[in-house]
Amino acid sequence: MLPRTVFPERMDEPNLDPREHKRALAGLRRINAWSLTTKYLWRAITHIASERSIRTIRVLDVACGGGDLSVQLAERARRAGIEVVIHGCDMSSTAVGHATALAAQRGCANCHYYVCNVFEQPFADEYDIVTSSLFLHHLSEPEAIAVLRKMSQAARHAVLVDDLVRSRFGYFLAQVGCRLLSRSPIVHYDGPVSVLGAFTVEEAKGLAAEAGLAGTTFTRHWPERYLMCWKRPQ
Repeated sequence: MLPRTVFPERMDEPNLDPREHKRALAGLRRINAWSLTTKYLWRAITHIASERSIRTIRVLDVACGGGDLSVQLAERARRAGIEVVIHGCDMSSTAVGHATALAAQRGCANCHYYVCNVFEQPFADEYDIVTSSLFLHHLSEPEAIAVLRKMSQAARHAVLVDDLVRSRFGYFLAQVGCRLLSRSPIVHYDGPVSVLGAFTVEEAKGLAAEAGLAGTTFTRHWPERYLMCWKRPQ
C-alpha cells in the first residue's frame, strides 16, 4: 500500500495564471466525463430524492471547480424532467467565473456559483443534498473531518462525497489517463499527486465516523474511486 503523502498541488497555487487554470479545468472536465462521476452522483441523488419524497432538489457542490459536474447534473435533471436548484462554491474566483460562464453557455439557469472558503465562511443556505468531488484528498485528516461535519450540518437529507482511492493501480491510471486526456502540465502533475494524497476507503470510513456521520456507506467504482453516502436519520 502506498503511504499517504500530501504534496501542494499546482492548481491550488494562489498566483496561478488564469489561462493555465482554465486549461487545467478543461482537462479535469474530460477526466470527470471519462470517470463517469456524474452518473454515480446522479443515481445517488435521484434515489435519495425518491426515498425522501423531495420534489425540488436543492444541491450544493462544495469545491465545485469549473462547474462541469454541477452543469452535467442540471442537464440530466432537465432530460429527466426533474426540478433541481444547484449551487456551487469554490475558494477560487477563477473557478467560479469559469463555472458561471459554462452554466450560461449550456443554458443552465438553475446553476448558481459563489466564492467561499469552506474553512472560514458559512455556506449560503441549507440544501437537501450536499456533494463534493475530488476535494477530500487535498485535506489533512482534521480538515477533512471538519469539512464533512460542516457538509452534514448544511444537508437536510444527505451528503455525497466522490473521491480517489489511494492505490498503486490508481497511481498508474492517473499517470496514464491525465496525459491521454489533457495537455495541461498542471493536470499531468496534479493527477498522480492527488492519488498520493487520497484516502483509502477504510481511512475515509474513519473520517466519517470522527465527523459524526453514523451509518455512512461506501461504494467503489471505476476508475479507483469511491462514493461516500451519508443520510440524515429521519
